[in-house]
Amino acid sequence: MIIERLRELEDREYGDFQAKLTPGVERERIIGVRVPKLRALAKELLKMETAKTEGFLDTLPHEYYDENLLHALLISELKDEDAIYRRLEDFLPHVDNWAVCDIMAPKRLAKNPERLLRAIRVWSESDELYTSRFGIEMLMSFFLDERFEAEHLEIPLTSRAEGYYIDMMKAWFYATALAKQWDCAIPYLTEDRLDAWTHNKTIQKARESRRITPEQKEYLKTLKR
Repeated sequence: MIIERLRELEDREYGDFQAKLTPGVERERIIGVRVPKLRALAKELLKMETAKTEGFLDTLPHEYYDENLLHALLISELKDEDAIYRRLEDFLPHVDNWAVCDIMAPKRLAKNPERLLRAIRVWSESDELYTSRFGIEMLMSFFLDERFEAEHLEIPLTSRAEGYYIDMMKAWFYATALAKQWDCAIPYLTEDRLDAWTHNKTIQKARESRRITPEQKEYLKTLKR
């Protein structure tokens, strides 16, 4: 069983550390498997044990945080686009912390950007915190460079989710947008398009970025609310 494989990789000290980083996840739900070992296990399972992998992905919800991390990594490694979307639809409602959400990065979906952008709009609008966070994260990862269009900056504002972890993702998104698409992104601060907390956190994160010039950082400081 996959849970037995995870227990063989247990690192209790690392589990204690992870428990401090993931509020809301009880310590007893954390086995303590380091991410490089989880990545290696995911690749091994996809190469060698198809039936076992499919059975694991079909079994939701999982009991352990590490199972959810492995599930997210397996989805990220899948090659079939339709299978990825199907697995995401099943799994996203069970994501209950930022770490599992943020480790999930199915790059294969970027090969069909039109379909991905449609999905991102749906995910981002969700009132489910981590579904919305995932959508905005995918937007940040794949649509702030060569695929960028100014209208993409409106998408995070459609989120109906509430709470620290969605507000932090919005701030991260707009800070990254400032680094990559300054002229289009700066009006979201000068025109007070964001709530006060997200506005100020965006400025903080942007001023911490090495991709923002000293002159831009000084200007951002004048925009704090």
